[in-house]
Amino acid sequence: MKILHIYSGNLFGGIETLLVTLAKEQSLCMQMQHHFALCFEGRLAHELRSFGAKIHSLGKVRISHPWTMWQARLQLQQLLKQERFDLVICHSCWSQAIFGSVVRAKCIPLIFWCHDVPNGKHPLEQWAKKIPPNLVIANSLYTQAAVSNLYPQIDSKILLCPVACPDIGKDASIRQDVRAELNTPDDAIVLIQVSRLERWKGQSFLLSALGNLRDIPGWICWLVGGIQRSHEAEYLQELKIQAQQLGIEDRVLFLGQRTDVPRLLAAADIHCQPNTGGEPFGIAFVEALYAGLPVVTTTIGAGMEIVDDSCGRLVAPNDINALSDVLNFLILNPSERATLAAGGKPRAEYLCNPAQQLTRLYNLLSEVVEYEAVA
Repeated sequence: MKILHIYSGNLFGGIETLLVTLAKEQSLCMQMQHHFALCFEGRLAHELRSFGAKIHSLGKVRISHPWTMWQARLQLQQLLKQERFDLVICHSCWSQAIFGSVVRAKCIPLIFWCHDVPNGKHPLEQWAKKIPPNLVIANSLYTQAAVSNLYPQIDSKILLCPVACPDIGKDASIRQDVRAELNTPDDAIVLIQVSRLERWKGQSFLLSALGNLRDIPGWICWLVGGIQRSHEAEYLQELKIQAQQLGIEDRVLFLGQRTDVPRLLAAADIHCQPNTGGEPFGIAFVEALYAGLPVVTTTIGAGMEIVDDSCGRLVAPNDINALSDVLNFLILNPSERATLAAGGKPRAEYLCNPAQQLTRLYNLLSEVVEYEAVA
């Protein structure tokens, strides 16, 4: 089965991580041959190429410049004419709106992989609504519940993202090396958050909770995530000012965009991402569980589908005192951290084992191809 994935490619987050996983883990389901059509060069294209993925450039697209869309559509038309794809998957409303009609015109099965929580009101979502796919894949129950805002008449299936357990060698030596690089004491309790610099990801909420723990010795916080858009620069500056005002600026490290996240997780002790808005899935949670970290998040979004009492703790969104209490307890109780850490990897494997999830993806896509062949 020859599959074309269409995406923009100018940022890097959960969707991009999924696409890289599809390329990296190709051997786990050889029945699928993944190709990628991108509009922008960047980290995504670089990482896909590092795993030998076939990338097709559609050219830079700006909706404010309509001619760039026309040119990109022509590029896609040529690509679909030259190569025989069994189906095409669009990974955002942006991709669906701009390119879905081209795929439909070629009578190729079209899949919409829903990675966000649409309300159906954004102009791009209104545009994407006009191009119904053959199937919607939702990355969580939480996301699936919102699919009807786009496509109330289209069948949807849930497929949790395949996430592989990283093979990074001996945790003990990595822990020591990373902490030395970051000037973090070996005996410090490191809290880490790995996410994009979006306000709803809860970095500010985390800092507020840690401000309540300023008198508790021995903890350090690593915030991982770099500036990708202009509003993120403003938010980062606000976070730095907040840490200073709370008197914890010397205990919070802003590490920026990193490509060695598995190493950082292996050197940390607690993962905390206290979302104030719903997380559509949460690959970062799964990666932290593989690393053996207790995961602390909020009772909103798909984090509730990943984190349970076997591997982490859930607190109410925007309840700073509740979050402070949970973090304080975990900081001061190594035995509780160890118990939750032991449940992390089994939970991650159960939910997101790549071989299991890629086989499920193949089965879902095969049903579409077979149905369209006889329709």
